[in-house]
Amino acid sequence: MSWHAQLDLNYRLEAARSVARHQHKGPLRILQSLYPEGDAICHNVLVHPPGGLVGGDTLDITVQVESGAHGLITTPGATRFYRSAGELALQNTQIQVAAGGRLEWLPTEAICYHQCHAENRVRFQLAPGAELIGWDVTAFGLPQANQPFAQGRLVQHLELPGVWLERGCIDARDSRLMDSPLGLAGYKCMASLFFLAGSKLDKHRQAAALDVARQVIDAHSLHRTAGATSPDGQVVVVRVLAPLVEPAMDLVKQVWAAWRAHFWGLSATRPRIWAM
Repeated sequence: MSWHAQLDLNYRLEAARSVARHQHKGPLRILQSLYPEGDAICHNVLVHPPGGLVGGDTLDITVQVESGAHGLITTPGATRFYRSAGELALQNTQIQVAAGGRLEWLPTEAICYHQCHAENRVRFQLAPGAELIGWDVTAFGLPQANQPFAQGRLVQHLELPGVWLERGCIDARDSRLMDSPLGLAGYKCMASLFFLAGSKLDKHRQAAALDVARQVIDAHSLHRTAGATSPDGQVVVVRVLAPLVEPAMDLVKQVWAAWRAHFWGLSATRPRIWAM
């Protein structure tokens, strides 16, 4: 039996407080809103009780951030794309941020299990003056448990329409992609951290964001397999390859903290669930 779950999440400013309103259908919901940084920023944990997707499952997530509101979304554990008999497992996320709104999209990693058939699609729409920090972390198999990703397929899609599109197919049987020095070079985790803006960044702010990220990367154990770039005036990206999830996640969290301070003048207040 396949699952089709849906969550519609809306952040709005009410009496100077960012408030989350949501509706859900099926096994997908958010936990209680938390305010560890005060009323201006609303922290939420998105929960999918089954814990993973099999062929035929679909998760539809829609997030809207209204003007002046600031939301932070994370998850309690990995999204697991399990073995499929042939049907697609799809996670489809649509994010819209209004002028003056801010969102932090910080899910834990997705894990591609042996023989999965999956697509992880995230589409961002940002009005002029809107800003977003997000990441996407993907692990291939469970190398420490001796469960390799020997067969299977993942389509990864990240898009800011008309500005930035990253779409690729990771096929476990494509040895040139998985093992070549021009591909993943045998690494079992890839991660992207991105800052997106609804309008062009000031050049000094853009250059400083790259400098801040590169300083963090240069001091990290993954400095040889990570880099920062700005493919467009509205986008700054850090990309990482790692043998395991943990060092990749450590690096993107460090850059996230540095970017929070650089772009928004905020300290790195980590969601409580990250410490559990």
